[in-house]
Amino acid sequence: MEKVKVEICCGTACYLLGAANMMDIEDKLPAEWSGKVEIEAKPCLEFCERENLGGAPYVRINDTEVMAQATPDKLLTRIGELLGGAA
Repeated sequence: MEKVKVEICCGTACYLLGAANMMDIEDKLPAEWSGKVEIEAKPCLEFCERENLGGAPYVRINDTEVMAQATPDKLLTRIGELLGGAA
């Protein structure tokens, strides 16, 4: 199985609207997920320009899926789904 790649937008709007709360998400991953999730902070994913500032904070998952109004709980749930429910 490939790793789940998570990119957290840390542009100004996203950071202030909640991305700061996701920066320690790696510490919240269950032990079973060790080595299966790659988390990276990005300077800006530019979704606010293309989408809507109201959707911030944004997270991109596996280069294709965009999560708007991301929270640590929403993100952990989605990672678990992508890993086949392993939690």
